[in-house]
Amino acid sequence: MKRRTLSMFCDTLVKSLKSGNVLKGCHRVVAPGIVEGGKRSFHTQVSSCSTTTILSQEEQHISRTCHLPQLDVPDNPDDLFRGMSTDFPCLTRNKMAGPEPEYDKIITGYKLFHHQHPFEMKYNKARLPELQVAYETWGKLNETKSNAVMIQAGLSASSHAKSHRENLRPGWWEKFVGPGCAVDTDEFFVICPNNLGSCYGTTGPSSVNPLTGKQYATTFPLTSIDDMVQANFLLLDELGIDKLHACVGSSLGGMLSLMAAAEFPERVGRIISISSCAQSHPSSIAMRYLQRKTIMSDPNWNKGHYYDGPYPKMGMKLAREIATMTYRSGPEWDQRFSRERIDPGGPNTLCPTFTIESYLEYQGESFSTKYDPNSLLYISKGESFSTKYDPNSLLYISKAMDLFDMGEGYSSLQEGLSRVKCPVMVIGVQTDILFPIWQQRTLAELLQKSGNLGVTFYELNSLYGHDTFLLDINGVGAAVKGFLETNLKSLGIDLVNEEKFHNKDRRLF
Repeated sequence: MKRRTLSMFCDTLVKSLKSGNVLKGCHRVVAPGIVEGGKRSFHTQVSSCSTTTILSQEEQHISRTCHLPQLDVPDNPDDLFRGMSTDFPCLTRNKMAGPEPEYDKIITGYKLFHHQHPFEMKYNKARLPELQVAYETWGKLNETKSNAVMIQAGLSASSHAKSHRENLRPGWWEKFVGPGCAVDTDEFFVICPNNLGSCYGTTGPSSVNPLTGKQYATTFPLTSIDDMVQANFLLLDELGIDKLHACVGSSLGGMLSLMAAAEFPERVGRIISISSCAQSHPSSIAMRYLQRKTIMSDPNWNKGHYYDGPYPKMGMKLAREIATMTYRSGPEWDQRFSRERIDPGGPNTLCPTFTIESYLEYQGESFSTKYDPNSLLYISKGESFSTKYDPNSLLYISKAMDLFDMGEGYSSLQEGLSRVKCPVMVIGVQTDILFPIWQQRTLAELLQKSGNLGVTFYELNSLYGHDTFLLDINGVGAAVKGFLETNLKSLGIDLVNEEKFHNKDRRLF
């Protein structure tokens, strides 16, 4: 290639760049010399232009030149660039392996309690004009109504803890509830309500405000753990149940169980708190904040008013992928995925290369087709979770979790926990990232220091991290069953007369 030809090539390149306003104010690039190896070089720098004498003696004139970082130009312009060709968006190619929780979009099979009076809420002097609570039951209530056990659901769970005639699909705690199971329906009348702020039948952001005829969306009041507990006990009033034999909950459900025992000490016989805490820690708050931010940054979220428009699926999908990282454990990832590639013989691209990436993408895709985003703001898997659940519900409930603090309004966390008078089982998992094991240890210790002598602490070394409460039937199931069915009076514990508690009883728990 001669210098004139190279100069012509540079002129063509400049014209292309100028057409895109890349080299505004510059009209020519010249080659300053010949580079060994059959290549020429020229300077390109958009930020400064100067005058340079053309090197060819055949063309003696001054040309304005733009100096950019030096580039090597091959002899053949066709070989200037070899890039990557990738089809976007990336396709989900997940190899499913390993146990997964059973979550579904529940639209039928539950009962409805309709509270036709204003419902006062904790924050901002808010009030709902009315309240609906979706719930499901299993087993039979005895004549004295003393065998009721309430299962408190987690953030994204519905009232469908167990399959039944009205809904044969497996529930999210399917193997833990039933005849002879951890929560034995031959012994207990089991109730599972859907939480306030959710989107599976109980009043939440996706519900219609009876005063306006439109969905509440983000006009829905900020929700608290206290509000959820109050709604659940209104349901118990409707069912004619004065006192629960036990309240059982995991994660958010563990928070609800603690608050139930604190707010209604005379109506709760014992509680089980699994993978939960006495107050939310900054690390879990940060994780839930990021989930909310991804939803609220989705243009389709539309400030929460998306019900008549495009669904904020991308925000929900990313929120679920972040959440999934906190639900399982590093040891499980290493055992289950290691550095395995999706296609060992395929090219490397910007799309998922490793099976762990594809797994997270699948979880986001499946979640983004089953839940409401605003419920995540205020509460913080075929069919995807991003539309399984309403994004607004995720917003609201995750925020309620962030604000949870048993010491709020008291001089210390210990004083706030002193309201819990009944026997408590605290279960923690060593591999839990979202609710680290030290939080359950602290909860058990503070309950004992506050004067509660009926505290059991049970620590599990499970591979499944925070999701252990959904998957470990042997560890979690055995502990729950033993605690629910133990006759505390036979152990010297009188649930009516606290003065009969003795320090020796502590070792039994």
